[in-house]
Amino acid sequence: MEAKRDGFASKFGVIAAAAGSAIGLGNIWRFPYVAGENGGSAFILVYLGFVILIGVPVMLSEFMIGRRSQRNPIGAFKRLQPGSKWYLTGVMGVVVAFMILAFYSTIAGWTLHYLYLSVVNAFAGLDEKGLQTLFNNFHTSTMMPLFWQAVFMAMTAFVVIAGVEKGIEKYTKILMPILFIIIVILDIRALTLDGASKGLEFLFYPDFSKITSATILEALGQAFFSLSIGMGVLITYGSYIQKDNDLVNVAVEVSFFDTLIAVLAGVAIFPAVFAFNIAPSAGPGLVFLTIPAIFQAMPGGYFFAILFFFLLFVAALTSSISVLEVVVAYMVEEKNMDRKKASIISTILISILGVLATLSFGVLSDFKIFSKTVFDLLDYASANIMLPLGGLLIVIFVGWVMPLPSVVKEVSSGKKRKKIFKVYYFIIRYIAPVAIGLIFLNGLDVL
Repeated sequence: MEAKRDGFASKFGVIAAAAGSAIGLGNIWRFPYVAGENGGSAFILVYLGFVILIGVPVMLSEFMIGRRSQRNPIGAFKRLQPGSKWYLTGVMGVVVAFMILAFYSTIAGWTLHYLYLSVVNAFAGLDEKGLQTLFNNFHTSTMMPLFWQAVFMAMTAFVVIAGVEKGIEKYTKILMPILFIIIVILDIRALTLDGASKGLEFLFYPDFSKITSATILEALGQAFFSLSIGMGVLITYGSYIQKDNDLVNVAVEVSFFDTLIAVLAGVAIFPAVFAFNIAPSAGPGLVFLTIPAIFQAMPGGYFFAILFFFLLFVAALTSSISVLEVVVAYMVEEKNMDRKKASIISTILISILGVLATLSFGVLSDFKIFSKTVFDLLDYASANIMLPLGGLLIVIFVGWVMPLPSVVKEVSSGKKRKKIFKVYYFIIRYIAPVAIGLIFLNGLDVL
């Protein structure tokens, strides 16, 4: 008789864990900037349309594969389609999770370092040039980035070792409300600044003239990547969801909270950026250079800097927990390891690759593979190739390979669900493959 698998004990635990996976560093800095540069609320409306039309159905499909099989990504396809090569889709999910956490932990380590700098008030008295020097000296060095990366990976492993219910669910149920409270506090502070209205206008003013074909592809890609689609996380988490939880509701609620946090992050950041006449810029520059400068000029900035970088840390941690779990679940179920051993081995192996990613900004900056540093190669291969390809294979599997009664049983429950099932199935079979194919081609610069 098969031993009872660990799993989520409550629906709130499912939502907290899955939303925590989806809500990462990209929600805090990338989404608000992309939205502002591409038409503000006009872009957000297009993005929301793609979340509803593509994101939710694909997320639902991954949850369904996981819950139907009660297995990790590789085991899921082996169980649902035994004797076929479909398990290679699961292999891709585990490999891309491994790669993503290797370079993601680099940036996550930076957030820990900046949280520490905030606590010791290291930004005090530094002008823009001083902050630039501080950032350059840190992220191009060797020991400190590696130290903080190791600390972050150890924290991630600590949660995963404890298990699904007593580790992942327990801590995400604590961390996600904290994240929400912090971002609301930062929003309130940002909205009280003089000139905050310009930041809100940047984010929310609907400029439909900026909606081009490139913008539409940007919104489509953002909807796909923001929800943790294609990397095995949702299949893994889906396998831990109890049978009495409505997967449609779970997918909708996770997508809602992911989008809400991204928008609230914009409300926290851009009123402050414009209030202090600082030109917004995407990526690490905004987070590690612009934001500290703003807090230096803001009354109570010391306190709010700590809150902001703690927010980044929480967002990074809840995402990394889910990604590590993909690799650990595979090793536990396919290699028959106990969870603690699997977690430690997975963390060490990922960290070894992560060291190369971290040093890509310093001593290994001239080491290139296909003209890319290790960090850039891991980022490009996962985001532009493996994630879209994994998502494409998943919707093809659900829409064209998986037996229809199995799909109906997991997705459709009650008359209302049966009414929308035909819409869902049509999207998965015809629309989602085309949409994800466009993301794939766009990522390869074919479009």
